[in-house]
Amino acid sequence: MKFNIKTLEQINSRISEIIEKAKELEVTYADHLNKVNPVYRHSAQNLVHYLAFRTFEIDELQQQLRDQGLPSLSSIEAHVMRSLLSIKTIINHLLGERSTEEVPGNVSIKESRKLLRRNTKLLFGYKSRKRLTRIMVTLPSEAASSYNFVKRLVEVGMNSARINCAHDGPEEWARMIGNVKQSQKSLKKNCRIMMDLGGPKLRTGAIKPGPQLIRIKPSRNVLGKVVSPAKIWFAPPGSDRPKEKPNAVIPVDSDWLKNVRRHSEILFTDSRDKKCKITIEGREGEGRWGVCYDSCYLTTGTELTLKRTKKKTGEEIVKIGELLPLEQIILLHTDDTLILTKEPVAGEKTILNDDGTVKTPAHISCTLPEIFDDVKEGEPIYFDDGKIEGVIEEIQKESLKIKITYARDTGGKLKADKGINLPESDLKISGLTAKDKEDLKFVAEHADAVNFSFVNTAEDVKELLDELYKLDAEVGIIFKIETQKGFKNLPLILLKGMQTYPIGVMIARGDLAIETGWKNFASIQEEILRICEAAHIPDVWATQVLENLAKKGVPSRAEITDAAMANRAECVMLNKGFYIVKAVKMLDKILRRMQHFQKKKDTLLPKLENAQGLQLSHKKFDV
Repeated sequence: MKFNIKTLEQINSRISEIIEKAKELEVTYADHLNKVNPVYRHSAQNLVHYLAFRTFEIDELQQQLRDQGLPSLSSIEAHVMRSLLSIKTIINHLLGERSTEEVPGNVSIKESRKLLRRNTKLLFGYKSRKRLTRIMVTLPSEAASSYNFVKRLVEVGMNSARINCAHDGPEEWARMIGNVKQSQKSLKKNCRIMMDLGGPKLRTGAIKPGPQLIRIKPSRNVLGKVVSPAKIWFAPPGSDRPKEKPNAVIPVDSDWLKNVRRHSEILFTDSRDKKCKITIEGREGEGRWGVCYDSCYLTTGTELTLKRTKKKTGEEIVKIGELLPLEQIILLHTDDTLILTKEPVAGEKTILNDDGTVKTPAHISCTLPEIFDDVKEGEPIYFDDGKIEGVIEEIQKESLKIKITYARDTGGKLKADKGINLPESDLKISGLTAKDKEDLKFVAEHADAVNFSFVNTAEDVKELLDELYKLDAEVGIIFKIETQKGFKNLPLILLKGMQTYPIGVMIARGDLAIETGWKNFASIQEEILRICEAAHIPDVWATQVLENLAKKGVPSRAEITDAAMANRAECVMLNKGFYIVKAVKMLDKILRRMQHFQKKKDTLLPKLENAQGLQLSHKKFDV
């Protein structure tokens, strides 16, 4: 092959500039580099080298390298200086010049893989036997009371159990951890405990509750005929949930339930004075399964009459236990007005006059009234993961007047405890809350790692390190990047975090996508993966992974592709859902299959069976 000497000289000159820039940044940030733990010394140096590399527009350089048949530096992240020096050595040889001299401390490709594997093991423990990427699962409240449920999660592939301190309390957390540790011992498998600090959550406040009511609704065809009855689950309060998801759960007294047998009939009059019947089909644990062919409404205290079978006579009556209030919503349309209040007043929907004009606009409170000091008129505001968009029209002492700029054509349903995002506002809220500091005492004693929510700056990291030092705690830290500011300051966050070990990064894609903008998020997610690879820091691919599968039992095609892409991270996080065990099993299979085709950013090309016959088969990759 004939090489273009002029092009090779241009490439050589540009690479020399990059190397000099890397040396310059080493000096500039020497104070940061000198403070990192020895475990991360070479990794921190490589991170600075990578940022130096990215200060250049290198598109033209990459194309020149490709045109000359040379490596294009597209996977340089984990071994920047070694890759630059290797290319320079090749070019010097082609130009008939001496090889370039070594730069102390540069990391080889092989060494970079070892560093990432070591750092991943320090944080997440041992991998599964047949899978490189770890699986983290958010534990629901039932994990505190159901050992078998937790054991099943560990059995099918959970490597890390995530406990969210925003829910439940120390007693429940301790029982969850006890169940995880008992499961580990029983199954002889490794599972780390990761605990999320709640952080300064900006969410909608409460809405006035509706009636304590459940609706039973069988499936009907287009002619209105019942094609599938509603499945009803009768159980004492606090019982384990059944394997199958019911259409309705009715809490009843355990003594009454003992008399309920297969084929028993339960009669009642619903809230509309309609006489209805539920027929018992079987039992599961403490509960009973029933079917209902009627559409009906049940309230707390509704009387249920057990009609005996022919073998026994007599009837027994019980009252339905406490039902949850029916969740209320505030329906918002484009151009509607919403009042966001400082005071925690229960929210209400818009009240109209008889002529259809607005008498009182809808209102709802927020959980962090201190944001009122940081926002400005004209700034955007998003609700419920961006499903409803608005703009701040007016700032008053006790409220914000918001004009809704986007909602679904049928109206956006705003509920209580939904996220609020202010992507363009310079919010001062960050770091540890008072509750976080209290929860940290439990986390430091019982967890393997703490997930640090809404970390925005290196100062936030310092605050956490100071608190852990006071507690004399040695736990791993996972920095959750979920804001525009957190993304912007990621290199400084990592360098500060590297003063301890082990550390990791969670790409909290829910809030981050809204904060950075939907159209921008794909490239930002990619950048976080690259920065973490440059620092040899393991990352967690989080939020809505296999969400439909976990909650509804059936995955979408898009989320299968998303789960496959998650193989580029060291850990993938699943949120809780009724079908979470099924989701873990599916994710395990996807990750095990994909590791034949992809490793980080590198594409792998395994042998294709019968490719010589111009046929394709992936049968040998089945798991």
